[in-house]
Amino acid sequence: MINYDDFQKLEIKIGTILEAEKIEGADKLLKLKIDLGYETRTLVAGIAQSYKPASLIGKQIPILTNLEPRTLRGVESQGMILACVVDEKAILLKPIKKVLNGTKIK
Repeated sequence: MINYDDFQKLEIKIGTILEAEKIEGADKLLKLKIDLGYETRTLVAGIAQSYKPASLIGKQIPILTNLEPRTLRGVESQGMILACVVDEKAILLKPIKKVLNGTKIK
């Protein structure tokens, strides 16, 4: 269990998906290019069974941005998307209305 101070260390920002593509040889993984306003990042997300890559382009989603990079299937992931799973389907979280990329979630 983490405490309130630990939770405060998480940096979550809004980004827009610019590109999405299936990772060769990985049934569940997509490579996402995310615009955070001040930079573009590449993330790997296990949502390929729930979303077609083309359907993700232009969507704004929250990104956990202060994780150490991790390499999955040869792709360096520079953060993590936030989603929930319902009936084994990933559901992306998203702002109710469009906000500036890079906006911090508090």
